[in-house]
Amino acid sequence: MPVAKISPSMLSCDFANLAAEAKRMTKNGADWLHLDVMDGHFVPNLTLGAPIIQAIRPHTEAYFGKDCMKRKRGQWVDDIAKAGGQMYTFHIEATKDPLGLIKQIHAAGMQAGVAIKPGTSTDSVIGAVAEQVDMILVMTVEPGFGGQRFMAQCMPKVKQIRELYPQLDIEVDGGLALDTIDVSAEAGANVIVAGTGIFKADDPAKAISTFRNKVNQAQEQWAHLASNTNLN
Repeated sequence: MPVAKISPSMLSCDFANLAAEAKRMTKNGADWLHLDVMDGHFVPNLTLGAPIIQAIRPHTEAYFGKDCMKRKRGQWVDDIAKAGGQMYTFHIEATKDPLGLIKQIHAAGMQAGVAIKPGTSTDSVIGAVAEQVDMILVMTVEPGFGGQRFMAQCMPKVKQIRELYPQLDIEVDGGLALDTIDVSAEAGANVIVAGTGIFKADDPAKAISTFRNKVNQAQEQWAHLASNTNLN
């Protein structure tokens, strides 16, 4: 089963000290760094773009995962790749050609992820899309702003995807903290994006370690369940 990947969201960091914040998170045990790219159209906010990502890249060896909340998805793939992106996640709601976009992302040398908003059905990604992406992101808040309340009603989506695709990375993003990690891990998520839950924690290293342990314990249970199902 997939292992835990803890990805602090840079949306919650001190923007005046991006390089230092990236180093602080990796020092505290982060596996990935989550970078939200917003164009002010698909969501009503503007955040990190390719030039800023390129500026941070020399300061950390952390894996860069991008949630690209843009209306013109394909326009930025090459720029993000050149800036140092390694995972390019697009929103299924923002493209009419997800398979073509996945192909473009892979051709640029990046892994491809697909995201669904809280109101979007898993039907939009199950099948051909899920079989070609490297990760599915289930948003647990409405995309666009940090600090929102976790939406537990999204967990059945995570569980359904995990049951159908036991080897796939499944990410959750939005409101993840010590009081919401259990339900997320038990549903099957293994990639945990947390902003304030890590950056504002009294002990970020302890928060990251707790998230990782909870996820890995839950993944062991999923592996046991999958093994029993195969035997039967």
